[in-house]
Amino acid sequence: MKVLIVDAANVVGSVPDGWWRDRRGAAERLRDRLAERASSRGTCPAEGGSEEIVLVVEGAARGVESVPGVRVDPAPGSGDDRIVELAASFADRGCVVVTADRELRERVRAYGAECVGPRAVRPVD
Repeated sequence: MKVLIVDAANVVGSVPDGWWRDRRGAAERLRDRLAERASSRGTCPAEGGSEEIVLVVEGAARGVESVPGVRVDPAPGSGDDRIVELAASFADRGCVVVTADRELRERVRAYGAECVGPRAVRPVD
């Protein structure tokens, strides 16, 4: 099962839609969009699908709960460091990291992760 690791802060921050006024709410909206993606594509593991989605949150978004199709992973410190840990732990399964952060991309590629930009999961409205 392939793993999609989403850098919530980076993806949410990629569109200036007022997310900074409610970071937790913005992360919840992203989580819900990802759950819809999993359900509509039939990739939700809870429904026998082939893709696991992990949304890494940090700071004010740490209280966001997991939902069917999306596991929310609250980073105890740096979200980037947690994403690197996850990429390393999923290296044998294959993973894709969603972020525009160049330094983070280089760090996870060291573990064989593929990288895509925020538009892969959050089209510009």
